[in-house]
Amino acid sequence: MRSWQRWLPGGILASGCLLNTFVVMHRSGPVPLRAPIETVAPQMLGTPGVDQPISDDERRVAGMSSFVLRNYAPATGLPFSIYVGYYDEQHQGKSIHSPKNCLPGSGWEAVQATTVTIQTANGPAVVNRYRIVNEAQSAIVYYWYQGRGRIAHGEFRVKYELLRDAAIYGRTEEALVRIVVPIVHDDVAGADRVATAVAAPLAADVDRVLPRL
Repeated sequence: MRSWQRWLPGGILASGCLLNTFVVMHRSGPVPLRAPIETVAPQMLGTPGVDQPISDDERRVAGMSSFVLRNYAPATGLPFSIYVGYYDEQHQGKSIHSPKNCLPGSGWEAVQATTVTIQTANGPAVVNRYRIVNEAQSAIVYYWYQGRGRIAHGEFRVKYELLRDAAIYGRTEEALVRIVVPIVHDDVAGADRVATAVAAPLAADVDRVLPRL
């Protein structure tokens, strides 16, 4: 083995430790929203929503600074729900939990995981699309990470950009945005149409309340 190869693992570890120290030193602290999270999407597709509570235990586990969980029941068409969980800063013990890890714990199983492209005011954005089942129930889930001037779906990219922005700007705030539409009578395409129709205006309204980078 060449000498530089023996030193490579240690070098990578040392670099990681230095980066972590740099991130901690340059953290700017909690970053408040520009408007209350409750003002996000009071109605969607012409339908007013009904806010749902989250227990103190669930909030403690999730760790978000503020959130909105809202159900919509249009007079015609499929019902749906939105969730926006905002983290004013992220660090060890307080960071966004990926839905792909949380869904199994709540009894849902992902049977299909893909991505879709939605159109936003800032151009097209790729978001996650899951088809989930729980006994006789099934649903379509769209979710993405939004903050610091961008929308992202890939877990590795999100973590990389979190470290990068913490190091450069001292900023780690971010929101998890999620849409859930039940699949009724096996109409997957219908659920996708609703999720797509909700995604673009929801992304725009979340952008309205998020801090500017």
